[in-house]
Amino acid sequence: MNFTTFLVELSRALASNNGNRIAYLLSATGPGAQELLKDLKETTRLALLKYQNVVESPWDEVGIAHVQVIVRISEGNFVDAYTEQATMAKAFERAFVGLQAWVLPALFVVLKDLRDLAEKADDSRFQQGQGSDSPSLEDAARICNKAFTDCVMDRTVGDESRKWGIYHVVGLIFKCYFSVNKIALSRNIIRALSANKDIPPLEEYPRADQVTFKYYVGMLNFLNERYDESEQELNFAFDMCHHGAKRNQELILNYLIPLQLMRGMQPSPGLLHLFPRLQELYTPFLDALRSGNVTKYDAALDWAEPRLVEMGVYLAVEKAREICMRGLFRKVWKILDKPSRIQIEQFHKAFHLSGQEMPVDETECLLANMIFKGYIKGYISHERQTVVLAKGDAAFPKLSGVKRT
Repeated sequence: MNFTTFLVELSRALASNNGNRIAYLLSATGPGAQELLKDLKETTRLALLKYQNVVESPWDEVGIAHVQVIVRISEGNFVDAYTEQATMAKAFERAFVGLQAWVLPALFVVLKDLRDLAEKADDSRFQQGQGSDSPSLEDAARICNKAFTDCVMDRTVGDESRKWGIYHVVGLIFKCYFSVNKIALSRNIIRALSANKDIPPLEEYPRADQVTFKYYVGMLNFLNERYDESEQELNFAFDMCHHGAKRNQELILNYLIPLQLMRGMQPSPGLLHLFPRLQELYTPFLDALRSGNVTKYDAALDWAEPRLVEMGVYLAVEKAREICMRGLFRKVWKILDKPSRIQIEQFHKAFHLSGQEMPVDETECLLANMIFKGYIKGYISHERQTVVLAKGDAAFPKLSGVKRT
């Protein structure tokens, strides 16, 4: 397909409101790009300027910039490829504000290519020793934000509204923000969504957009230590995630499993078997939690620390150590036939036998912390060096009722 044919095809797709065909033509890496690249005879912007006004503006700018993008990609020049894709995206957005929902498939392709090329451009700069900043991804986030505004501000009602592109674009913005470690900016998007009451409910959008949105909101709550809200969002994302999207399911479980460990819940062996990397990572922690072996849990933390830090879940898994400690205390209580009074020395001996060396005062402090957080019901008589527990099973309440902190 030469450039003249490309423009004719683009013009026909515009005339017939065929957003999917426009998406095919404007994809930077799809088969349409390969067809065009194969038959291109003129590739410089200067040579292509003669095609201006062959199609209505700004689509002529879109087409010329698209050629520059695919040529730069073929050369491996991702910095310039991103610059041209940004030029194309801005021209596309000028046309987008006057169109309706039928053009959304093309918008999604243009913005996804924009984000992907931004990541490659920033990686290329880093490899060339030009710093570790991410100017292209930050710029891509601004362009995606403009598209978000264009979708939100559309006053068209019904199926033709550009509002049906909102959550897809939001997912791309979140990806940019998380990549450049400007996660707090995501809150601005969430506030904008809450402030616009005429946006259709999330459940009316495509399932993939729902999953992406819930995943990132869950991550935001996780990072802000709002663990109950995070688990709710991530459970939704996991349940709604397509069963064949194993990589996406694994990304969700990266955060969901630590949240469950903090509540004393454990993923089933069958589930972990589907994700060998997570199975390898979390099996030592699960074994330690089942046995109440704090020493084994600490050893697992030391072994897994680099990976847990890289995943951003180390602190959550470390907090789940309290559940392991609670398991040890509960084991002492059961061995002693569930009495309502236990000498602190008994718990101290349990620590000693499990390989945890500490003074009795520290054991008392740990018990006091357990009581304060609601893991154990009772109080400590410091003078008598005794833990006075609630009667029966109420001494160790169900963890589902304990708020995570």
